Amino acid sequence: MNYVNRLKIDYFKYALQIRQSCLCCPSCAELHSRVPHLDLPKRFLSTAANPKPLSFVGSKRSKERKLLKKQDQDVLGKTELTPQEDKKAKLSKSARDSLMKLKREQLKHSGLEMNFNKSLLSYLDLCIMQGDHQGAYKTLMFYHSRKKSKSKDYEITDIAIYNCVLHGLASQGNLVRLKEVCKIMKLDGFKRCPQTFAAIFECLGRAKSSNCLKNVRRTIESLKSHGYTLDDVFNRSNFQYDQREVVLETLRKVHPEYTPTMNPPSKGYACNLLTHLNEYDHQFISPAQGLLSYKNLKESAMEQLQNELNTIFTIKSIEKKHDDGNTEYYREILSKCEDQWRSTVATLLRMGLSVLQSKTKSRAEPWSSNLFPFLQALKPEEYVEIVIMEIRKLGEASETYSPTLNSLCRGVGEKVVSRFRVHQKKEVGVLAKVSSLYEHYIRWYLNEELDDNTNSRRKWQDLVYESSASGPNVDFQEKEWSSYIISNIGRFLYQIILNDIKIDANIMKMGNNTEQLVPAFYSIFRCHGPYIKQEIKPHPVLVKLFQAASSDELNFDTNLLPMLCPPLPWSSVHTGGYLLSTTKLVRLPFQALQQQRELETRPVELLYPALDSLNQLGSIPWKINEPVLDILIDVFNNKGSDILNVPPPPSECPQPPTIVDTMTREEVTVAFKQRALYKRQKAEMYSLWCDMLYRLSLANHFRKRVFWLPHNMDFRGRVYPCPPHLSHLGADTARSILVFARGEPLGENGLDWLKIHLINLTGLKKRDSIKDRLQYANEVLDLVLDSAEKPLTGEKWWIASEEPWQTLACCMEIRNAIKSGNPESFVSHFPIHQDGSCNGLQHYAALGRDEKVDKQRAGDAKDGNAIAIILEGFIKRKVIKQTVMTTVYGVTPYGARFQILKQLKDVPNFPAAKCWAASFYLTHTTFSCLQKMFTSTKEIQDWFTDSARLISKICRANVEWVTPLGLPVVQPYLKNHKPTSLEYNPLKLSNKSTYDLFMPPNVMKQKNAFPPNYIHSLDSSHMMLTSLNCERSGITFVSVHDCFWTHPKSVNIMNKVCREQFVALHSQPLLEDLSKFLVKRYCTSDIITNDYIADSSRVQLQEVLSSVPPKGTFDLQNVLNSEYFFS
Repeated sequence: MNYVNRLKIDYFKYALQIRQSCLCCPSCAELHSRVPHLDLPKRFLSTAANPKPLSFVGSKRSKERKLLKKQDQDVLGKTELTPQEDKKAKLSKSARDSLMKLKREQLKHSGLEMNFNKSLLSYLDLCIMQGDHQGAYKTLMFYHSRKKSKSKDYEITDIAIYNCVLHGLASQGNLVRLKEVCKIMKLDGFKRCPQTFAAIFECLGRAKSSNCLKNVRRTIESLKSHGYTLDDVFNRSNFQYDQREVVLETLRKVHPEYTPTMNPPSKGYACNLLTHLNEYDHQFISPAQGLLSYKNLKESAMEQLQNELNTIFTIKSIEKKHDDGNTEYYREILSKCEDQWRSTVATLLRMGLSVLQSKTKSRAEPWSSNLFPFLQALKPEEYVEIVIMEIRKLGEASETYSPTLNSLCRGVGEKVVSRFRVHQKKEVGVLAKVSSLYEHYIRWYLNEELDDNTNSRRKWQDLVYESSASGPNVDFQEKEWSSYIISNIGRFLYQIILNDIKIDANIMKMGNNTEQLVPAFYSIFRCHGPYIKQEIKPHPVLVKLFQAASSDELNFDTNLLPMLCPPLPWSSVHTGGYLLSTTKLVRLPFQALQQQRELETRPVELLYPALDSLNQLGSIPWKINEPVLDILIDVFNNKGSDILNVPPPPSECPQPPTIVDTMTREEVTVAFKQRALYKRQKAEMYSLWCDMLYRLSLANHFRKRVFWLPHNMDFRGRVYPCPPHLSHLGADTARSILVFARGEPLGENGLDWLKIHLINLTGLKKRDSIKDRLQYANEVLDLVLDSAEKPLTGEKWWIASEEPWQTLACCMEIRNAIKSGNPESFVSHFPIHQDGSCNGLQHYAALGRDEKVDKQRAGDAKDGNAIAIILEGFIKRKVIKQTVMTTVYGVTPYGARFQILKQLKDVPNFPAAKCWAASFYLTHTTFSCLQKMFTSTKEIQDWFTDSARLISKICRANVEWVTPLGLPVVQPYLKNHKPTSLEYNPLKLSNKSTYDLFMPPNVMKQKNAFPPNYIHSLDSSHMMLTSLNCERSGITFVSVHDCFWTHPKSVNIMNKVCREQFVALHSQPLLEDLSKFLVKRYCTSDIITNDYIADSSRVQLQEVLSSVPPKGTFDLQNVLNSEYFFS
């Protein structure tokens, strides 16, 4: 008996015994509605007529069985229960636990079924793309017959599967089989949708049938009977290739004058915080106006498209090589090895695919889904190149680099998917259409075309709408590959790497002609917590060969690099970012399905604020600060500098002492510990050194170019640039080498803001007023100019700064402005930063909290506290700053103690033996001071924590909310589960899944993360409001979370907008709205009506979620005049 029938039969018996237990749970109610239609064996019907008590899983004690039997008999003793009696009926804890177990089984089954549908859809899509229309049709019929014979656990629940096959048959004009698929759709209970009718019309148009007109008329009547119009076919279907033209030509055979009426996009904001921007009151001002000509930008766009088609981009490394005379020899040896590996991989790939194809056809179920079509998604030479790139990545890594096999396989599989997506868009016609529309877009972007569009998203929507009458849809709906498929593609390729890639063990011995082939990679097994995982390491000889060859090139995926043209505007969840490479709107782990579904089902108009903010940030052009880059490269290639935060090469790591025979046992033990520490430190140094090498090499490559940074979000709405190596999101060195590509005159106050910004970077006058900071800047102006003129040979004043490289860059900008002779007219490209807080608490606390703590310490010292006495003179602002700043984000005392401990260890002259005790004392004192000063804040944090704990514990659901700008947020923290081994079976696709929709939440992580995540979502909302209003004001705006950047000339405008939007945001009833949402979501929905939730828990949940903490008396309008809110 298969799983589905067993589940339904168990439920059938259970429903007869405890009827009221299933009427409230949506999943159980759905099964309950199916019970009368089940063709159950007679033995089960007899059981239903004479029911026996159900033995619940886990209820093994006779006492529990008797109790359940008595309750069952009490319920079954009544032939009919009134609704009032139904409601009053109570379930025991054991019965509720059993219901919960049944619910978990149903969720598990739903997750497997959903994964089955996802895998089947992607499999059929690939079969059709590869021309195997017969295979796609037979696979669909195979699974339909399995369902009919009740021998398959999972049903087809996605109509897209049928539509995919219908379009495949339509492309061949196969009307006979199309009718068969339509028939089984009806048998399976699916109603035709506009996409279905589009496939039927396409097939009628391509088929050579004498009854064409009759069939078209009949289909049109069917379309109308389903409640659709002809326009719905064009507005609600997704077309590829020439499908749109074929459908229109088919319809015109019956209605010659018919022209579809396309629905215009809704372009305005629904959020009440932004409705004032719906009015057209200004012309869009290009961030690149006057920077590039249309011809130059068009050429850059074509170059960007070609780069994305290639998927891999190679640049020259800035590393200064130390050639010992043998480098060219070893490069030649490595080149020969790679040629041999290419030949080996190509041969084994061809043999592997041939064997897999033969086994697939010889199976008992030859038409079931398998891995073969996915391994044909790319050309063989592309797979070979991916394998060679993977070998280089492992061979060039550090000696301690040993990633798990699972992560490596998934990484390789994702590279295959990424390349396939690019090729797919080219094949279906999306590339050609995007290229055509993008040419019009960049002309508008440069202000060469004037219209009433006030931002890039609106312009792109207009362009897509105007072209919607022909060609494929730009918003291409990709068929998602399951994580199992992605991992197993990688496993297929890694089997070749592990089993068949060889290296000559004597290859590094010059003059030795004896060949000794050994595997180039080997496996080790290492403990990861309670689990043992397989890791991959390169052979030491392979590592030495790569080191000796010392390649002077670096390879990057193109979706990790800046763009040479403005990003594609985000206009939906699926469209935006890079021109062809798939860019995720929200960075989610693969198991975070719930938030992805919320985004896809939410009306796109509600996402416009977030989309437009991403577009505004991505529209800003950048260039490299070449003078600073040159100095950085010079320092980097001269063994780095710890003082300047330029990592030295790993060769500079101090060597541990050599172990000799004369050492005592204790000395040997110490020596081994030092060697282990040496390996760890060397690995860390190599990681930091590589990060700097990538950043500087990319900056050197783009030094003469203008480039753009596409943006996306994390699940809370915080915004990040997509390129990880070269962006303004990095640390001091990363920010110092980037400036705005388009400059603005300093104006009246611009030079003053440069000086204030300089002092802010040094960290010397953070407690002083802005006026005092400006005065200090003028006092040290000679040192500033000396730093700019002689950065490495002069007084080196800039080196003592908290942010030395940004300080040096600012010194140079001030020098250039002064030397120009007319600072007000000097065109500055330099960005000014204004640091602040989304809710006002962090910045206010940072200004004076250390003094409060020191005051309490002084009192404790007078009372004789030994630690308080030792700490005198050591409580600097830096010691507790991180703890104060992260308190609002929910830092725990445990985490705060380690923050303070780390800072105390870096304080000069503080006794190391007292660090641990002092960190405990300061943690307690800091939290005590903060709690006294911010009582309402603590109450709100406690309410967040209590709400999340009850939601995840009682409702067994992830905590979710909607930001003030309409972005849905779901916390993706799942209960720890034992990781499954990477099963490899290319003949059958597994349906295993770990999606958050079907897994229990991690209660601890849910409750601890809710306070900081909600605050981060408000933080991002404030940034987005500022971004959109700055764009409307016509000024440059860039953000690094709560640090806002603009030109010196427009700092005052940005500060005004920032404060106004903060007041506007917090003038909304944020907590009240959150409470209403949580109550509606978790107290009045189907979740809380599940019978496995006790009545007392429901009452408790309702009370907590409804109890909004009281607000303080602070007047928000004071923020408008606050000097230190952002500075």
